[in-house]
Amino acid sequence: MTSSLRSALPILRVAAYRPCTRGIFRSALRTFATEAGAEHDPKPSNYGQPLFPSHPHLLKPNELTPGIPAEEYERRRKELMDSLPANSVVVSVAAPIKYMSASIYKFRQASDFWYLTGFEEPDAAVILEKNSTSRGYRMTLFSSGKDSAKEKWDGARTSFGDAANIFKADNALSIKDFPSQLKSLISLYSNVYVDVPQHSSRKGSRSSRSLLNYLSPAVGVRSEYETVVESLSSSRRKPLAPLMSKQRSIKSEHEQQVMRAAADISGHAHTKTMRFTQPGVSEAAVAAHFEYLCSLSGSQRLAYVPVVASGPNALIIHYTSNNQVVQDGEMILMDAGCEYNGYASDITRTYPASGTFTEPQKELYTAVLSAQKALIGLCTESAQLNLHDLHRKSCELLKQELNQIGFKLQTGDLERVLYPHFLSHPIGIDLHESSNFNRGEYLKSGMIITVEPGIYVPPTANFPKHFHNMGIRIEDEVLIGPKHPVILSVSAPKEVVDIEGACQGVLGLEPL
Repeated sequence: MTSSLRSALPILRVAAYRPCTRGIFRSALRTFATEAGAEHDPKPSNYGQPLFPSHPHLLKPNELTPGIPAEEYERRRKELMDSLPANSVVVSVAAPIKYMSASIYKFRQASDFWYLTGFEEPDAAVILEKNSTSRGYRMTLFSSGKDSAKEKWDGARTSFGDAANIFKADNALSIKDFPSQLKSLISLYSNVYVDVPQHSSRKGSRSSRSLLNYLSPAVGVRSEYETVVESLSSSRRKPLAPLMSKQRSIKSEHEQQVMRAAADISGHAHTKTMRFTQPGVSEAAVAAHFEYLCSLSGSQRLAYVPVVASGPNALIIHYTSNNQVVQDGEMILMDAGCEYNGYASDITRTYPASGTFTEPQKELYTAVLSAQKALIGLCTESAQLNLHDLHRKSCELLKQELNQIGFKLQTGDLERVLYPHFLSHPIGIDLHESSNFNRGEYLKSGMIITVEPGIYVPPTANFPKHFHNMGIRIEDEVLIGPKHPVILSVSAPKEVVDIEGACQGVLGLEPL
């Protein structure tokens, strides 16, 4: 970065979040999210998901899901329904149970359904009917209910009575009643907002039959769903996803706090994994160490398959094989983040296996870091920029930085070879928050995006030889503020001195 650009760079502020005592391990006290409090929790639970009565070590009394109070879910539903025209109904279904070799994958709820309800069980659906009451809508929740025979194998499910009371539904019914209820209700409304999952449809043909295939087999006869959905005319059926995308793009204070906690877990894991890494260790062991630390700190799962790319493997943008051995003198590009209490984190750091950057490594790393810091400074509502604007700026900055350290870039060298990916994406409940997000929309306060410039130098004669086979990406999660950005992933070191300190153990953080 040029000296004039450095002087123009605004100071980045880090939000003064209150330390989270649930989900973040405090190394001095050795307190982990997996440790229960002094009181004994009732076992087995009587509910199909963690709730305060059964899991007081995970939730506060007013929370429906960890970190998110019940009134926020109510606000989300009301905001959605208030935005719809009269005579509207919303239909959303739970995620299917997925299997691997006849065994069940760890269940993860459908994002939009969870955003609206907080309900975490499979075989579920919700219908929201817009009306003229003070609440603005009527809510019917469908679920499996209690079944002692099934619960002996699969664990507790929430009763219909508890489902209605806890999740603030006007009525709670069996999922077996969903087809008939849906058929009778949608005939009353002019606007039916419902989505068909894309993975169930063939490309170019969004078959209505895929809605029924999305529900797991236990919910009943498929033909009933086919008949109901196919009866909808194209004029009455409206897509729900774009509306949910717009609503989910602005994060509440509660969401921001959960996402900061997720970023802290991942950031600490990045730091400790830097210390763990050394020449001779496998990329797989590095990935496993990161995941172990995240799990120990309360993370329910990783947000995505981690990239642990040593040496030239870092030139592969989505390198997830993680099956080679770290060599002395190499850098490791680690793109990894956990999911915590329903929200994803996404952090990339590049660090030296030996604990110290070589001079060429430091030079190229500093170039990418300078550009990244300048870009973060632009992540404000007052800057009136969109993601396309930020990406174009990233190309300008990286060209400046690379030309200063000996690159003689020709047209297309940067965008086609050295920096082939986009700078940023929204993040939240999903790693890429929505496929419906408009990259041309101005950034607004409350949005959270990634900022991840990278340079990947192939061993070709048109680039300086001492940078060959180096891949460097630096990625942070940034909360858009009115005038100042907030780096949520601040716990992960990225300055050269801090990265070397983490690798060498001088920061006081041991691998475990």
